[in-house]
Amino acid sequence: MTRLTFLGAAGTVTGSRYLLEVDSRRVLIDCGLFQGKPELRQKNWGPLGVDPKSLDAIILTHAHIDHTGYLPRLVKEGFDGPVFASPPTRALLELLLPDAGRLQEEEARYANHKGYSRHQPALPLFTEEDARTALGLVRRAGFGSPIEIAGSFSFAFHRVGHILGAAFILIEAKSGAGEKVKIVFSGDVGRGNIPILKDPEPILGADYVLLESTYGDRLHGKESPKEALARVCRRIVEKKSVLLIPAFAVGRTQEVLYHLRALQRENRLPADLPIYVDSPMGISAVGLYCEFTSEHDIEMRDLEDRHLCPIEGPSVKFCRSSDDSKLLNQLRGPAVILSASGMLNGGRILHHLVHRLPDPDTVLLFVGYQAEGTLGRRILEGAKEVQVLGLPVHVAAQIEEIPALSAHADSGELVEWLSAIPAKPRETFLVHGENPAREALAASIRDKLGFKVTLPWQDETRELG
Repeated sequence: MTRLTFLGAAGTVTGSRYLLEVDSRRVLIDCGLFQGKPELRQKNWGPLGVDPKSLDAIILTHAHIDHTGYLPRLVKEGFDGPVFASPPTRALLELLLPDAGRLQEEEARYANHKGYSRHQPALPLFTEEDARTALGLVRRAGFGSPIEIAGSFSFAFHRVGHILGAAFILIEAKSGAGEKVKIVFSGDVGRGNIPILKDPEPILGADYVLLESTYGDRLHGKESPKEALARVCRRIVEKKSVLLIPAFAVGRTQEVLYHLRALQRENRLPADLPIYVDSPMGISAVGLYCEFTSEHDIEMRDLEDRHLCPIEGPSVKFCRSSDDSKLLNQLRGPAVILSASGMLNGGRILHHLVHRLPDPDTVLLFVGYQAEGTLGRRILEGAKEVQVLGLPVHVAAQIEEIPALSAHADSGELVEWLSAIPAKPRETFLVHGENPAREALAASIRDKLGFKVTLPWQDETRELG
């Protein structure tokens, strides 16, 4: 018997965790943190819903924390089996997981110092040491190479865009009765024709598909990301003001840099416009993006062949230390500051918000999805005063958004990607999306493709086959 349980990202955008069982064998696909509203974050402190010691393996679609950040906690609770990831994902995890542990520890210390935690004392969910212990279990698995697990599963990674190393997973589950079921876990589906990375590969066949639905209820618009970025940047150059861009350290930071550098090479932005990358992890990820040339698309390789660095340049300045970051508080424009985290739920960006949000000349530009309950969503929806680091902060800055810079495919792109499957799957489960987005995407898939579509909920179990 083959069973699938949705332990997370079912009706929400974060907390990606799916339990696949064949007879007595168990594999967890993704092991992410819940983010956003307090009631969602509180789920990270609860039990997984299955004994960690009973898991035969964990397979990760990509490195983002909402897909991997629960791993140190699970290892702390007793999981000691193999964790499979693509080689670039393994490299990124060496940056992301220890950094997440440090942030957990720093936020606990800061909360205790300021006394704003509801728990006394505030504790980290996991530590940097826990994260490094978890990294010791992560094994590299190449794209397109099937791997067997416990005699009941075989899986292969296939490129899906989104960020460096991201994959959709094709799993074949084989029961003791001889039944075989093919299941695709999409992870986060990237957009086609974006810089740096290769386009998502097609699904060549599946009985069941778990498809993300982050942007299931919208289209990104026809304006190209580079043109939209040029429009916003021209304003801050003319006004001599500061453009503050909260961006995920892995993925969005590198793509935004790519577009900014392209605009400079085309003389559409001043070659000396200061671009500050204020994210140690984002800086390290720039190096990894340049290192994994096997993942680069044709345009990226062409620039490299011409000895042009697509995401570095003389006006790009890396702020590695906290002192470098603090100096930006006195910075006058025109200038661009890229800082993490992308949804304003931690990191150095929060300190910039305290100093820059009250300034009407500052432009705050969102370039990625803002989950329900996050500070980013509240500001994007028009909040005039917000709490940042326990302080009330007035929002006077100009707020802009470029949805086309998102790493997620929109509704039309998701339907198009799904339409390439040679034969209809038995069932398509929409996950990793808020319910309005899931419902809209379900209607579109049913109407355009005629697929059977299901919207699973947290902790729901389905029998497959």
